[in-house]
Parts: sequence; C-alpha cells; structure tokens
Amino acid sequence: MKPELSFDRPDDKTLQIRLAGDWILRADVPAVGEVTEEIGAGRPVEQVAFHTSDLGRWDAGLLTFLVKVIDHCVRAGIHTDKSELPRGVQRLLALASAVPEKKGARKESARIPFLERVGDSAVRVWRSVPGMTAFVGEVFVAFLRLLTGKARFRRSDLFLTIQQCGAQALPIVSLISILVGLILAFIGAIQLRIFGAQIYVASLVGIAMVRALAAVMTGVIMSGRTGASFAAQLGTMQVNEEIDALKTLGVSPVEFLVLPRMLALFLMMPLLSLYADLMGILGGLAIGITMLDLNFMEYYNKTREAVSINDFWVGLFSAAVFGVLVALSGCMRGMQCGRSASAVGEATTSAVVTGIVSIVVATAVITVICNVLNI
Repeated sequence: MKPELSFDRPDDKTLQIRLAGDWILRADVPAVGEVTEEIGAGRPVEQVAFHTSDLGRWDAGLLTFLVKVIDHCVRAGIHTDKSELPRGVQRLLALASAVPEKKGARKESARIPFLERVGDSAVRVWRSVPGMTAFVGEVFVAFLRLLTGKARFRRSDLFLTIQQCGAQALPIVSLISILVGLILAFIGAIQLRIFGAQIYVASLVGIAMVRALAAVMTGVIMSGRTGASFAAQLGTMQVNEEIDALKTLGVSPVEFLVLPRMLALFLMMPLLSLYADLMGILGGLAIGITMLDLNFMEYYNKTREAVSINDFWVGLFSAAVFGVLVALSGCMRGMQCGRSASAVGEATTSAVVTGIVSIVVATAVITVICNVLNI
C-alpha cells in the first residue's frame, strides 16, 4: 500500500500529521519538505502531533522521515507529540535522539593540572613497587629451584631463546658497535691531532668500548629488540589466557616462561658484549688507518697496552647484569599486561623504557663501585 501523508489542524496551535499506508524504503516515501511547507504556511504552529491509526508496515524509511521532521521542529522551537506513534517507533526514536557526548566534554576532563599529573605518576610508581618486588622474589625462588633441579621448563625453549638472543642479534650489534667505534675514534682524532697524539685514539676507543660502551650499547639494543619481544610474547599470552591455563594446570608461569628467557639473555649478553668490543675496536682501527696514518700493528700494540684484564671483567660483569635487567623488565611488563591489544602495546613500550632506565642506573652504580674498589 502506497505511503500517504496528510495534515489536519485540530486547533489553532497544533498541526497533526496523518500517516497512512506502508512506510518502507522500497516505497516512494513523501519528502520532508511537504511538512516544513505546511508548518510555515498559515498560522504559527506550537505543537506537531502524529496520527498513525491507518499506518501499515514500516521500517527505516519511516524512522528517517520522522527524525528529519523532529529535527526541524527542534530547530524551530516546536514541541512534538510522539504519543500516538507505535511503541517500537517511539523506542527507536528515543535511541536515535539520545544526547551525544559533547566534543568539548572530553577535552575539559583531560585538562588536569601539571602538579596533579606529577602526583598521579608518583603514586602509580609507588604502588607498582610491591608488584615489582614480588615478581623479583618469584624469579629468585625459581632460580633456586633451578639450582636444585626442580624447575620445570622445556629445554627446547631455552635453546630457541638463546638462538634468538644470540646469533640472530649479531647483525644489529655489529652495525651499532662499528659505528660507535668510528664515532669515538673520529671525535678523539679531532682533538688529539691538535697535540700530535693521534696514537692515543687506540687507547681511547679500546678502554671506552671494553669497559663500558660495548656493554651499554648492547644492553640498549637488546632492550629494544629482545626485551620488547619478551613483553609482547608474554602480554599476548596474558590476553589469550594462556598464562591462566598454566596456573590452572599447576605449572608456574615464572618457571616455565620467565626463567628460560632470563637464562638465555644472561648467558648471551657477555658474549655479545665481547663481540661488540671487537667490532668497536675495528671501527676505531678503520679511522686510525684512513685518517691518522696509523698502521695496523701500531694500533694493535697501543690497544693492548691500554686495555687491561680488569677492563674486560668489568665489561663482562656489566653485560651479565644488563642481561638480567633487560629480561626482568621485559618479562615483568609482559606478565603485568592487561587483557586488551592496547595493553600489549603499552607493556612493550614500558618494557623498553624500564630496561633502558635500569641499564643507565646500573651503569652508574657499577662505575661508582669500581671507582671505590680501584678496579
């Protein structure tokens, strides 16, 4: 049945809209302009009512028409009486006309004073301390169980993680270490050439790389590469409830997931640091040969004189400590991850930041201790 639209004025201030027939999208629904013309014609209208006793089938076509009519009435300051509309239409209109959130409301709520933000951050950090302490304690207990042969994890996972943390990290470690050695030698050459002491570039690069920079740069690389990977892996397992499944089966997630990752990074970091030492010294050698007219044996002998065995041990110890810190940061943030995809991204970012900050703090502490002990 074709949709029909007619008007009636029961009194001077009311316009009654009569709807008849099937108001469906397939039919030729009357235009809203007919209603606006009727409202504007004749005496001013203060109220619009609907009469639907002859209404047949209806769908979104009727709802679209009514919404446009009601919007026009709201802009014109005209009251609309929807009591005669079908109950289903009334419910849908109420849902469609729900007041949306104002665009400025969220911005207003986001304007938090600076000191309040600082305080909130400090409170969050303070509240996270017990969780971090508990996690470190669980890892320590798992390590003790490993020493007694009671820790449960798959050896294949350990070897796979060793491969990912070791051999697969060599290309990026090589590139960064060579560039750091080149930069150190280039900067040193500019200053030492003034005094005719170019040969000491070998000492500068050798001591800096072996004692501190190789371990620090390797730790930063592994924090961004492997620490983030650990956080993403464990965070995804948290979202998929795989960690909950391990707990249900009576398997400790710290032993099964965290321990092999920490062991792998603890074992690989000193080796990667040694490799970074070699690459950094080779980078300095390239500058010494090309810019300072040094030969290979001169550079080699000066490096041997400058670098002591204590420098190697300090670098290896620092690398091992950094490996533990990076693994703990990545695994802790992954285990503390929320239950959403965005939480995984936040955990990954937090793992990288926590790892790099802990490396910087540990470097300062190790430097002070070595200075006190005259190492």
